[in-house]
Amino acid sequence: MKNLKLRLAVLAAAGIFTFTGSSMAQTMDKTVIVGMEQMYPAKNIVENAVNSKAHTTLVAALQAADLVTTMQGPGPFTVFAPTNDAFENLPAGTVESLLKPENKKALSNILTFHVVSGTYTFDELSKLIKKGMGTATLKALNGGTLTFMMNGPHNIMVKDENGGMSNISVYDVMQSNGVIHSLDSVLLPK
Repeated sequence: MKNLKLRLAVLAAAGIFTFTGSSMAQTMDKTVIVGMEQMYPAKNIVENAVNSKAHTTLVAALQAADLVTTMQGPGPFTVFAPTNDAFENLPAGTVESLLKPENKKALSNILTFHVVSGTYTFDELSKLIKKGMGTATLKALNGGTLTFMMNGPHNIMVKDENGGMSNISVYDVMQSNGVIHSLDSVLLPK
């Protein structure tokens, strides 16, 4: 807990984000700083994501997969959004290959694996994990299954269908059509 508070304080001092307690990185007006830009709850997922310098690869991927209109829809959606660093940690050439028109279907499958229907905040995910005695599963838009578990008292990890693990690094970025949580790695469907 002490390390978490120290990390949050350092990030807040650096202007990466501000917070008002618990695991939420929010200012008084419920905006959240992600990628050094404000994310406004009155805007939809795409309107906010295009302003996040930490999610430019995700935005390019949404455009290449023709998912922008879907993610601007009414939802609600919970998006587990990999950061640019997460995409960079994929094997060399993976992102470039996925962005090619002939790989649109595979890219769409990966991106929709990061989205579930409904709005699941940190507190709601935590309750589901507790109810599931340590794990919770949610069905992704692509039909795959995401598994959630606690990694300490204030962090949730997501496991993909191949056993890959990702930490949620920023929680509860509220949107007009759902919520975004930032991930430190890309989840891969079967």
